[in-house]
Amino acid sequence: MSFANIAHLTNSLLSHIIIYGYGIDWPAKSIIYCKIRFFSIQLFLLTSLTCMCFATLDQFLATCFNPFWHRWNNIKVARYAVIGTILVWLLHGIPSLLYFNVTVSSSNTNLSFCLMTNRVFQQYFTYGYAFILMGILPLVIMVLFGSLAYYNVRNLAYQTVPLVRRELDKQLTKMVLVQVIFNIFVLIPFVIAALVAFNLPANDRISFIQILAVDIHNFYFASPFYIYICVSKRFRQQFIYVFCNIHFSRFKQVNKNNNRIQPQPINTSSINHISK
Repeated sequence: MSFANIAHLTNSLLSHIIIYGYGIDWPAKSIIYCKIRFFSIQLFLLTSLTCMCFATLDQFLATCFNPFWHRWNNIKVARYAVIGTILVWLLHGIPSLLYFNVTVSSSNTNLSFCLMTNRVFQQYFTYGYAFILMGILPLVIMVLFGSLAYYNVRNLAYQTVPLVRRELDKQLTKMVLVQVIFNIFVLIPFVIAALVAFNLPANDRISFIQILAVDIHNFYFASPFYIYICVSKRFRQQFIYVFCNIHFSRFKQVNKNNNRIQPQPINTSSINHISK
């Protein structure tokens, strides 16, 4: 999930800043980049959302006391799920390679734009991709299994569970629930803006709403680290330990070795010559 978030921010956010901040439309200058950009955006975005759904599902399975459900909470199933997710979204992105093209405007300006050239795919992109896959479906899954995990954690006090595991499950569930609540506020505006932009004539106000919704949407990919730092005491302790006790100490040791004066070897042949 972290890899998908970083890849999406590097690809989508960087080009978004260049296009709308500096007026340089990279996708319109190259048909290859036009196709690859939207293919990679949907790949990393949907992979990240799916992994977040898996995280809430995994937390539900981890806190579930029914042996049938609890046995699915293992690393082998997680690996197969991630590999299957990547393969599915790779296949899902093939139409983006086919139907995103560089087109020239019909006005006298002769400006080029990277746009969808198929009307049916455009409707799917708005209602199937933006509304369902990016909005309704992941939010329903996150809220559903996040609520079930919270219900299971509330009942941990009535189960014979070791205290350490009980506290760990509480912290993990708390982290996931806060992330889910945050996702609701950053994903819904983008879905609404996509529906409005598709059904209303384009104008400056609609364009501004779209740009603002995309900026808010990008917080989803940059927020997990800061949310976990604020919510989980154990996560903060681990971060401080890794950053300060391991990496900073290693840096100090390297610096110390570089500043140490090494003794120069003595030329014994010269000493023997002088003594003679």
